Amino acid sequence: MDQVEAGKTKKMSIRDLPRNVWAVGFTSMFMDISSEMVLNILSLFLSNVLGVQTSIIGLIDGVAEATASILKLFSGWLSDRIGGRKWLAVIGYGISAVFKPLFYIANSWGLVAGVRWADRVGKGIRTAPRDALVADSVDAQNRGLAFGFHRAMDTAGAMVGLLIAALVVWLTQKNDLLLSRATFQTIVLVSLIPAILAVLTLAFGAKDVAVKGKREAPRISLKSMGKPFSIFLVIVSLFTLGNSADSFLVLRAQNLGVSVLGILLMLAIFNLIYALISTPAGSLSDRIGRRRLIVGGWLVYAVIYLGFAAARSSWQVWVLYAVYGLYYGMAYGSANALVADLVPEHLRGTAYGTYNAVIGLLAFPASFIAGVLWQGLGKWAGFGPSAPFLFGGLMALIAAILMIVWMPREVGK
Repeated sequence: MDQVEAGKTKKMSIRDLPRNVWAVGFTSMFMDISSEMVLNILSLFLSNVLGVQTSIIGLIDGVAEATASILKLFSGWLSDRIGGRKWLAVIGYGISAVFKPLFYIANSWGLVAGVRWADRVGKGIRTAPRDALVADSVDAQNRGLAFGFHRAMDTAGAMVGLLIAALVVWLTQKNDLLLSRATFQTIVLVSLIPAILAVLTLAFGAKDVAVKGKREAPRISLKSMGKPFSIFLVIVSLFTLGNSADSFLVLRAQNLGVSVLGILLMLAIFNLIYALISTPAGSLSDRIGRRRLIVGGWLVYAVIYLGFAAARSSWQVWVLYAVYGLYYGMAYGSANALVADLVPEHLRGTAYGTYNAVIGLLAFPASFIAGVLWQGLGKWAGFGPSAPFLFGGLMALIAAILMIVWMPREVGK
């Protein structure tokens, strides 16, 4: 079935998930094969090849996510306004695929930033309509399973992309500590094939679902989406302020002696664990509530970030990054499902846009703060590589406590 039928609350298995969920899952898988090959080593390219400081790397990542966030808000609203999700998502995936080849010719951090920001424009256009399409395609009793499955497919793609990138690194530079320009360019070229497949899969594999409820122009208003959603946004905002770009985890791994090849294999293990946990965790959130999974994931995150701050050898980084997959598997899909639980159906696109906008806009100060804490700004040398992770761990602990004591009990139990 391709849309939710009234009155049906049967508990689904993965095999029963509707066509749209499968189409979106494979689309995300292909795009993540492409994106993770490039974006996970982009900070190494900036640092190793172009000699860029962490404060600038944080600025590039932060502005990229902020750019995406503004568009997520608008595209989510627009998908509610026109009553269609699919083609906005297709356009977003298409933009990312078109601009990705420009990474090949990048020879300055400014050009890298421009291409990175263009790629995030595509992400900003597609994310909220895509998530709303998944939410529209299943009933509330199976929403956690659907989002968990989507995250699993997305993450499986990331793992495959990282393994392909690791193979390229092995063939071109073996176990060198620093990334070379030639290796980066080869990875960019290979990444174009799955990017094209992602666009084609969504265009021909999914179809829009008729959304029930009012079809008047939605207002971007927190009041109309309810107090529980507003509270959740505030709590997520605090967590996100300490959730700097994963580029800093990659740089921390290299800082502790992990080679480029080692980093890619380490990331592949992280994504394997993330993929294996996402679907059962999403299904578990349907039974015991989203709140418990989110709080548990944030507590795991706090432990991991404090561990990164205290780490002194490469083997500790390997262990921490493997456990990092547990946080993502528990919390990421559960949070997406909770957004749909908190708002009226006809405002889901707007809600996802608002949610993603808040996260992305705060990613800018989060990443910039992390870069400044690490290497300082101007003549100030910063506090060193442990500082951003201490800050991130503390913010995660505060967010988890607020989720327990402030979030309304009847919501996301």
